[in-house]
Amino acid sequence: MTRSRVRLDLPRPARRRLLPEWDPEAFGRLSERVARFLGTGRFIVWMTVVIIVWVLWNIFAPDNLRFDQYPFIFLTLMLSLQASYAAPLILLAQNRQDDRDRVNLEQDRKQNERSIADTEYLTREIAALRMGLGEVATRDWIRSEFQDLIKEMDERRLFPPERDEGDR
Repeated sequence: MTRSRVRLDLPRPARRRLLPEWDPEAFGRLSERVARFLGTGRFIVWMTVVIIVWVLWNIFAPDNLRFDQYPFIFLTLMLSLQASYAAPLILLAQNRQDDRDRVNLEQDRKQNERSIADTEYLTREIAALRMGLGEVATRDWIRSEFQDLIKEMDERRLFPPERDEGDR
């Protein structure tokens, strides 16, 4: 009894499936396109034209050419069928939009948190710089110290008074 070894570094061969596979994202994109079309004025105009043609045909056409003989029961059925498919497609499109909005909101929230953290960091850095600048010698302070030193040296007469040595 030899048993074949299963290799874990190789993918399994594709298995046959009894049911067909479909891409849920493709179906979602289709539902969004349908829902987007159902929410347009173009759809309302086309639906109105179809209903008017339907009603006029079934009122004024000869009896043998009418396809909705009774008081528009088939029209009611078609409108109900259209509504029964339109409502779930619109809801599916709204759910997908809600998911996208939720992801965008989460990304915005994280970006705001990063911005707040960056702002707080920069605020602390500016405060530290301001505190450090309080201890730094500025040009005006050095100038005033030199002037005080010169006055003090003049008072002690360490420098002889300046003389004009004109022409020699």
